[in-house]
Amino acid sequence: MKLNLDISTFLSQYWQQRPALFKAALPDFVDPLSPDELAGLALEEDVSSRIIVRDGAQWRSEPGGREDYSELGEANWQLLVQAVNHHDPDAQALCHAFRFLPDWRFDDLMISFATPGGGVGPHIDNYDVFIIQGEGERRWQVGPKGNYAARPNSGGMALVEDFDPIIDAVMSPGDVLYIPPGYPHCGQTLTPSLSYSLGYRAPSQTELLSAVADTAVDLGLGQQRFTSSEEHQNPALVSQQQQHQMLTMVQSLLEQPGLWQHTLGRLLSQNRFELAPCPPQPPLQAAEVDAALADGAELVRLEGLKVLQLEGDNTLTLYLDGDDYSLSEGLESTAQRLSQAPSLSTADWAPLWRAQPDVLLAWLNLGYWRFE
Repeated sequence: MKLNLDISTFLSQYWQQRPALFKAALPDFVDPLSPDELAGLALEEDVSSRIIVRDGAQWRSEPGGREDYSELGEANWQLLVQAVNHHDPDAQALCHAFRFLPDWRFDDLMISFATPGGGVGPHIDNYDVFIIQGEGERRWQVGPKGNYAARPNSGGMALVEDFDPIIDAVMSPGDVLYIPPGYPHCGQTLTPSLSYSLGYRAPSQTELLSAVADTAVDLGLGQQRFTSSEEHQNPALVSQQQQHQMLTMVQSLLEQPGLWQHTLGRLLSQNRFELAPCPPQPPLQAAEVDAALADGAELVRLEGLKVLQLEGDNTLTLYLDGDDYSLSEGLESTAQRLSQAPSLSTADWAPLWRAQPDVLLAWLNLGYWRFE
């Protein structure tokens, strides 16, 4: 699916700066799932979903995944299913159209089906989002940044008061709305419709600090304890000098070789929603991989799996799903293909099998890649 968008102009003038509506950005758009298929996916135990019901000027959230929607009526409700790209190859293919943005930022593809009048209410996200209109029509309003009061009686949902829109438009199939963090927005369904939301997140300071601590523990770093040659005469006082020395000690931890790189690689390769691997049963054996090699099998990556490399890392390490794997010297081009391509030809993955068969076999038996 090709995105009809001037990427350089978008990145320089809109990305993380201001919202914009791009009409027919995905021409001849075809929904990857039907409403019935989406409802069926919501029934899966490992799939996160919810239903938002509108009652006048208020909204409430209910658990998703039900066999019968008839009691909700034919208006004023919406089903939302998270991380559909982890479960459906066609949904994952839609995400690839936006891969001009880095993989580490991409969170998930949420798909929603809404009846007329349905929506989630006015709210503000702390992440970037692209909203793609599928079948049907929805009216979207986006307001300016500002201090918006929380909406009263919103049933625990983080809704805000109404706003004066700077964008007010009806979206049709293939239209794309981009909204940076901090802009209030609200969608109202005009006809039964499917919508697709691609979210892009970046870690907070708290998340980074927590990840540094976890990685330091895993690597056996950060064991140094604070020492000082002088103590303050007041036993109840922590001196400014000691405060600064403790801060310096923490800062020096971040300079430990590999700690920061391992922290970022592990943290940014994780997914907020669980992946859906299907490990082969029984586990594959080396002879079966040899047979796949002889047959010219293609190696296909698990939907939603992030495979990251860090620029400037001379250790040839790949980060997958919060873990790290070191590849041997001479596999530089193979590592690039593994991280960049959703599928690899036999010629692309054969060098890894010959050099480090244990690594590829482990990935196959974890369900991270499969043969087709």
